[in-house]
Amino acid sequence: MIEPILGCYLNLEIAGDPCRIYCEEAGSGIPLLCLHTAGSDARQWRHLLNDAEVTARFRVIAFDMPWHGKSNPPPGWRDRDYRLTTATYRATILAVCRALDLRRPVVMGCSMGGRIVLHLAYRDAATFRAVIGLESKDTTAGWYDLSWLHHSEIHGGEAAAAHVSGNMAPTSPAARRWETMWHYMQGGPGVFKGDLHYFFEEADYSRETPHIDTSRCPVYLLTGEYDFSVTGADTQATAARIPGAKATVMQGLGHFPMSENPERFRTYLLPVLRAIAGD
Repeated sequence: MIEPILGCYLNLEIAGDPCRIYCEEAGSGIPLLCLHTAGSDARQWRHLLNDAEVTARFRVIAFDMPWHGKSNPPPGWRDRDYRLTTATYRATILAVCRALDLRRPVVMGCSMGGRIVLHLAYRDAATFRAVIGLESKDTTAGWYDLSWLHHSEIHGGEAAAAHVSGNMAPTSPAARRWETMWHYMQGGPGVFKGDLHYFFEEADYSRETPHIDTSRCPVYLLTGEYDFSVTGADTQATAARIPGAKATVMQGLGHFPMSENPERFRTYLLPVLRAIAGD
């Protein structure tokens, strides 16, 4: 069986750097741009890309951020430390939208992707039809030392996978949990650490979220009940600061709903997509 997913590479300039971005898509209709979690890549979205009910109405698109998955780091990467920032993250997303000629796409991100969509709803409401934040909170303080994620005596990928293993629901299928961890085991040196710089230290949008206009860009937030890094209460508190935002705590799911248990996740996502499509 050949899956109905098409892959391509985009050659873009982002923040002054030439970047080769790997992208996959399936389906047709309303563009749905999917953003992966910190330290992983777009393989997390493969189940959604293969969901015929979704792709019948939506053009589902997922890409690997620079430094992640099959996207290269920019030239000269060896002489710099990777640290994701709001400016670079936003520039990357907008560059992909322009390259693919996406007209008012929906953007859905998880974890760090669930953070940046809040900034996009505030800053770029005219660009996006709606945002969906998975495991989304407008600010998070760091709670552990990131240095061990890039250390000469520690396998950073295995350490990252060990950390994320506890942030999935214990009831999620074992095969899906291990697949989610495998993506982390393959991460490039220092990449998870650089993403968490954004997540823990750089991206505080708590002053922006009260000013998001959901009449222009609707905001939907979905968080798994087993997520300890962004709890259901965290997401509900963020939603309470956004007039008109809709928040749901997903039972039986953790921090990686689209990859750890896609079958259960779709039961929460489909009503949101129907609302966005106007059904």
